[in-house]
Amino acid sequence: MFIQTEATPNPATLKFLPGKEVLAEGTADFRDAESARQASPLAGRLFDIPGVTGVFFGYDFITVTKDGPDWQHLKPAILGSIMEHFMSGAPVMAVGGTPTAADEDGEFYDKADEEIVVTIKELLDTRVRPAVAQDGGDITFRGYENGTVFLHMKGACSGCPSSTATLKHGIQNLLRHFVPEVEHVEQVA
Repeated sequence: MFIQTEATPNPATLKFLPGKEVLAEGTADFRDAESARQASPLAGRLFDIPGVTGVFFGYDFITVTKDGPDWQHLKPAILGSIMEHFMSGAPVMAVGGTPTAADEDGEFYDKADEEIVVTIKELLDTRVRPAVAQDGGDITFRGYENGTVFLHMKGACSGCPSSTATLKHGIQNLLRHFVPEVEHVEQVA
């Protein structure tokens, strides 16, 4: 098994491409070892590596975020864990562990703005999310209120030094262009 790696705009996050489907639907974002171990054998295994602080699964990639040692020391252990996991045939997600797709229960917006929200979501799904996935992350809609769009950043995008520029200059300008009602874009946890 050959696993490719790619740098991301976030120097603390590296993207791993195992050459296999990781998640058929949605994404999964783990920010602590306990939730990772409960939901995913692979994420739990990655959190067992000292220095790993985040794991994110996309359709065909895994991004790992670190806090401590440099990649030179962490990368071989991460590659080994990913390879062992896929060679074992174990599932990526545990039974009952569900990917965290755009969780619409936590969304907020006025029903009068539903047409605007549908357009915003369509633009995010067709123009923004594919580009962000290339960088090892994901962005999901959380809400719309008084001309402000609220987005949640995951994977390599979470904590990335260039995420503010991505939000303000990229996404905000795109949404303003197609949806004149949009005035601002803000990041939420």
